[in-house]
Amino acid sequence: MANTSVTGSPPSQAIPGDQALTIAQADAVQAYGDLTPYRIQLALEEDGWHVDYELKDPRRKGGGPRYLIDPFTGVIRSKKYQQ
Repeated sequence: MANTSVTGSPPSQAIPGDQALTIAQADAVQAYGDLTPYRIQLALEEDGWHVDYELKDPRRKGGGPRYLIDPFTGVIRSKKYQQ
């Protein structure tokens, strides 16, 4: 469960990776529908959680969504759709 406060200050610990993935997945399913053609890469960097959907088949053109998620609040800071 996320640590929240009335003052709106960020929690002292980063959200777990599975929570960041759930946040990204909810948006990605709405935008792309079927996500089975994609491999998911998840990494916690200095600026937040990076969630990238890469095509499993290198012969296919295009790509999946890319997200930057705030590591403390879980808010999607940026997203890019590649098709």
